[in-house]
Amino acid sequence: MSDSAAYAAYKRRLHRTLAIYIAGLLAFLLLMAWAERSGLSRFWLGPIFMFSSVMMYAAIGIYGRTSDPEEYYVAGRRIPPMYNGMATAADWMSAASFISMAGGLYLQGFGGTEAQAGGLAYVMGWTGGFCLVALLVAPHLRRLNLYTVPDYFSVRYGGRWPRVIAALAAMLCSFIYVIAQIYGIGLIASRLTGVQFEIGILLGLGGVLLCSFLGGMRAITWTQVAQYIVLLLAFLIPVSWLAYKQLGNPAAPIVYGLQLEKIAGMEDKLANDPAEREVAAIFLKRAKEYEARLADIEGALRRERTQAQERVRKLKAQGADSAVIVQANRELAALPKDVATARERWTRAMQESYERAKPLGGLPQHSRPFAGDPNGSAQEQEAFELSRRNFLALMFVLMVGTAGLPHLLTRYYTTPTVAEARSSVAWSLFFIALVYLAAPALAVLVKFEVMSNLVGSSFDSLPPWIAQWAKVDGSLISVADVNGDRTLQWGEIRLGADMIMLATPELGGLPYVISGLVAAGGLAAALSTADGLLLTISNAMVRDIYCHEINRHVAPEQRVILSKFALLSVALIAAVVATFKPAEILPLVSASFSLAASAFVPAMVLGIFWPRANRRGAVSGMLAGLGVTLYYLTINAPPFRAFFGMAPGYELWFGIQPVAAGAFGVPVGLVVAVVVSLVTKPIIQTPAVAVERSRASLP
Repeated sequence: MSDSAAYAAYKRRLHRTLAIYIAGLLAFLLLMAWAERSGLSRFWLGPIFMFSSVMMYAAIGIYGRTSDPEEYYVAGRRIPPMYNGMATAADWMSAASFISMAGGLYLQGFGGTEAQAGGLAYVMGWTGGFCLVALLVAPHLRRLNLYTVPDYFSVRYGGRWPRVIAALAAMLCSFIYVIAQIYGIGLIASRLTGVQFEIGILLGLGGVLLCSFLGGMRAITWTQVAQYIVLLLAFLIPVSWLAYKQLGNPAAPIVYGLQLEKIAGMEDKLANDPAEREVAAIFLKRAKEYEARLADIEGALRRERTQAQERVRKLKAQGADSAVIVQANRELAALPKDVATARERWTRAMQESYERAKPLGGLPQHSRPFAGDPNGSAQEQEAFELSRRNFLALMFVLMVGTAGLPHLLTRYYTTPTVAEARSSVAWSLFFIALVYLAAPALAVLVKFEVMSNLVGSSFDSLPPWIAQWAKVDGSLISVADVNGDRTLQWGEIRLGADMIMLATPELGGLPYVISGLVAAGGLAAALSTADGLLLTISNAMVRDIYCHEINRHVAPEQRVILSKFALLSVALIAAVVATFKPAEILPLVSASFSLAASAFVPAMVLGIFWPRANRRGAVSGMLAGLGVTLYYLTINAPPFRAFFGMAPGYELWFGIQPVAAGAFGVPVGLVVAVVVSLVTKPIIQTPAVAVERSRASLP
């Protein structure tokens, strides 16, 4: 049998296997729906979904186990474009896309505010980035038959430092990215099983390791194909259900515009509602109280501690109930320990209270293009300019960062030919668009559901899912009777971006089996991306650092074994960091994109399209871009500022928020790389010539 005939037969076998898998998955969902209707408790449904998902992915990972370097690093370079597109889409649609993107659209609207870029920046930036990948990067890298992104910098520029810097940058941006995924895994696992967040992380981490530890890229590829089907169903079923429930048509991306008009009317009504204004006034009063405390932090802290101690003493003297005394002691223990902690905590509370004192609880009007008014007062014009600037900066960073993410670019090493690498990018865009077109619809439909059904409810009859999500993480949902009227106002509820998608089935009154499916989809999204990221980090540590800089005499099979143990170590460290909940998913992921864009893209694109780019220029550009981005992220990180006693808040350049730090790093890296390459002697060597010839000979 010829190679082409064997390849065609191989693809037919894959198609049959995929059809059987989809049929089995649908049968499992129908079985769970029947079990729920027959009385199976939710206490069992959640763990069943969790256990079934992890075991299915683990089985694929075990089946795909390998010690062959070609299979472990690039899946034997024989993944057909459609399947590589599915795997890339799953790898790409991380916890940020599945869990948080719809939440970002819900909270920030389309255009955002002066301090928030707006949800559409994520949709447009992430989708547009694949156009850059297809045009600038993927086919050129595939032509070289390499294994990792640092391999490219070594081949193109020669010497040790391009590879070392690229490997360290890959480890850094991938580690930050994987923390966000493990955080999402813990969130979902704890909600599905009812265990503590930290234990949920460990449960999900077992699935990650079983998928990636044994088989590397080979096992990860087929696991990600299976995960894509799960997350696609998990996203499209609830949004279609909500659209049919509200509008009588399940085609949510087509019909959700009708709800936008209704939401605009509801927003005007809420902005003028007396009860909402009362809630806003209370938050304004709280903000001023915090502001007064910040004027004399030491004195205010002393007074609060004295009052709390006196309350505990009185309760004990009166023989109060032990539960009341315990609560009073907890409030005393929860007070800030020192002036620096009090300043950071009260500043954050003051800013949040001022924000919630604004109309609509500080949330922008959903369909407003940008904040402010270009034809209004000076203040409104400034707000408009800042809002638009942050939107464009974040969209730019996400697009360029997509073209530089190491774990994503490695996926295009797995196709048989350069032409199929191009085709693979097109399939990736198609599979991603199926979800991304539905995300804005989901945010609108959920907001309509909250405004029309949840707002105005009695506090005595709130749905139980609110308390259940609050137990998972208090930052996910905040509901308090601020004005004491026992009726829930819009300003009294605050939903976190990381729970909007996961809580959609319960909020919309869907069967609990759909909640289990959505959680399984979120788990699939987080697991699939975590697999690729951990493999990227371990490969950079072993192949690009250890085997080139420390011990060059390592057999290929030993490299695979070392990579596996490095993967295990990194996964455990990332899990420990994730338990501290350093930030929400979207800010963590955005920081990773900024670092990848600044470190890789300028030198990579110059190396492909500009023969004059040399080693010194590449090293200087990578260090300059990475350094500027790291500085801007660090100087604006609240923990960093608190540790060094700096005033809370941001030190912004041109009003750009830290999530778009790469907007400064990318142009700095590009300019430095070009200037240094021009003023230093060209370094023409065989690898560089080979790269240029391969670029010119692309089909």
